[in-house]
Amino acid sequence: MRITTPSWTPHRGAAHDVALEVLINGPISRAEIARRLELSPGSLTRLSQPLIESGLLVEVGERASGHAGRPSRLLDVIPDSRHFIGLKLTGDAVLGVVTDLRAQVVAQGQLALTDRSPTAVVAKVAQLIAELREHVGVVIGIGLGIGGLVDASGLVVNAPFLDWENVELAGPLESASGLPVVIANDLIAFTEYERWFGGGRNLDRFVVITLGAGIGYGLVAGGQVVTSADSGLGLIGHWPVDPYGPLCSAGHRGCARVMLAQEAIATAAAAARGRPTSYEAALDLASDGDPAARAVVDAAGRGLGHLIGDIANVTMPQLVILGGEGVRLVSVAAEAVTAGIADRRDPRATDLDLLTTSGDDAEWCRGAAALALQAHALGDKNLA
Repeated sequence: MRITTPSWTPHRGAAHDVALEVLINGPISRAEIARRLELSPGSLTRLSQPLIESGLLVEVGERASGHAGRPSRLLDVIPDSRHFIGLKLTGDAVLGVVTDLRAQVVAQGQLALTDRSPTAVVAKVAQLIAELREHVGVVIGIGLGIGGLVDASGLVVNAPFLDWENVELAGPLESASGLPVVIANDLIAFTEYERWFGGGRNLDRFVVITLGAGIGYGLVAGGQVVTSADSGLGLIGHWPVDPYGPLCSAGHRGCARVMLAQEAIATAAAAARGRPTSYEAALDLASDGDPAARAVVDAAGRGLGHLIGDIANVTMPQLVILGGEGVRLVSVAAEAVTAGIADRRDPRATDLDLLTTSGDDAEWCRGAAALALQAHALGDKNLA
């Protein structure tokens, strides 16, 4: 699913472009908006005034331009003028947040899934949507991220964590909620948030790598998220990171999936220690100096460094963003990650800029909310 071209047809007028520029980059001076959009001061005033009168934009002060003349007035959006709901489906829960117009979380919640049938899941998601809507006045749209393949119509082609094949989800959720719904692979949603509002804002090229139940990879090139019909297959999980690692179910030795996923690290730590060990316990033990856990965690960290280094060699990113519920590995195995990157990089290559996100569940939901926000913005749904 190519989220950068939403299912409803955008109407990209000049006023819309002004609003979008302020949404992504505000507070921003009128002079800078005019420069970026190649507008005259008079045209910008004519286009921005209705947006101010509608309550979408607001003047927030002045900034000296460094040239003779009056300072340029700053424009910004009013974040709480519009709200969006972002949802994440896992195999045993539906997680959700309400965000403002800048995708900042203002409320969140979750409900357990005891029945994975599509009808039961739609009912549970609709229940959470209703609960989240109680926290704000008006909700504009809903975004939902799911670990799997999703086509442009909202059909969930495959979702292994839910044992779903070809499940229609967008239509039933729109009927249940009365709101427009955008559904996409959760990694795409995560990457879109980082592109518009996160560490990748205004960057031409950056990479997202997520660690958790699986291994995710997102790429932004030319300022756009790179997608294809294969987005959602988790292909980066088959990338070789350790020639001496275990075999995955597909017969690949030492691939990212069997070296970096939470379950894989927990299994390796349990085997090394001779007793059951969870992922978080393995990281705690490694931090405390347990030699068996330290060896397992460092092997994973070095493998992660190999993955980062290889991706950087191919894509030459300005930034590598690391996230997901298993991202704590990056800090616990920091030295091993650095060594792994060095293994795969030319010593003359520039140092990589790494950014680690919080790793909490809300960041996945916030990405899904960003999908709804983008569809609203790019589709001219009351944004301008």
